[in-house]
Amino acid sequence: MMGLTNLNSTHLSSAKITAAQDAIAALETALAEITVNLSPEDRRRYGSINEQNKLFVNKVYDYNQSQSNLSSPEVDWDEFNKDHSSRNNMEGMISRLESLITRLNNAKTLYDYDNYQSALVDYSYTTYKAGTASSGFEDKYKDLKQFFVKNSVSTAPTEEKK
Repeated sequence: MMGLTNLNSTHLSSAKITAAQDAIAALETALAEITVNLSPEDRRRYGSINEQNKLFVNKVYDYNQSQSNLSSPEVDWDEFNKDHSSRNNMEGMISRLESLITRLNNAKTLYDYDNYQSALVDYSYTTYKAGTASSGFEDKYKDLKQFFVKNSVSTAPTEEKK
């Protein structure tokens, strides 16, 4: 029985690959002024706002918007509102990018699977041809067999860990 192959036979044209790479470069350029590299220490220090604290911040924002007379005069509300708007925009972009990354990883997984299955077919063919003393196949077989470690569980190469 032959394994499933060509699980994803749709491929981007060179023009679409270039357009996608250009779009990524444009996105990097557009966001360059706000992107920051935090050290591990900074990341621990500033942490991440949890869901409960997001609800708290949003409630303070709502009060400031609807009843500003109840808001502290020590807070720079213009900056607070800009920060609130920016974090909401970032959250939306991050969500869309994470979804895109998941879909790209899924497509890559199918391409990887197809490549691996085809490589196994080629290895089987090479093994057969090396056994018939066909020119060049013995060297190719010796070169490829290093990827097949003999053990009690499997003789096939292991898949790349993701």
